[in-house]
Amino acid sequence: MEVKIGVKQNPREVVLDSAQTQDEIEQLVGAALKEGSGLLSLTDVRGRRVMVSAEQIAYVEIAEADGRRVGFTVS
Repeated sequence: MEVKIGVKQNPREVVLDSAQTQDEIEQLVGAALKEGSGLLSLTDVRGRRVMVSAEQIAYVEIAEADGRRVGFTVS
């Protein structure tokens, strides 16, 4: 899954590809936001851990990972 996390007062998003399911990610986000001062911690497909303070999260977008397209088109 591709996860985009918008951080308050930051023009760039945190983007990662996760092997977790959409439901698992939703549960982690919900738990972090419910705690108020919690920490959202996600792991990407390469094993890197991304942690964001729950109070700094503006939004979370979860979508199917789009395979990178490389190639040429023929007119």
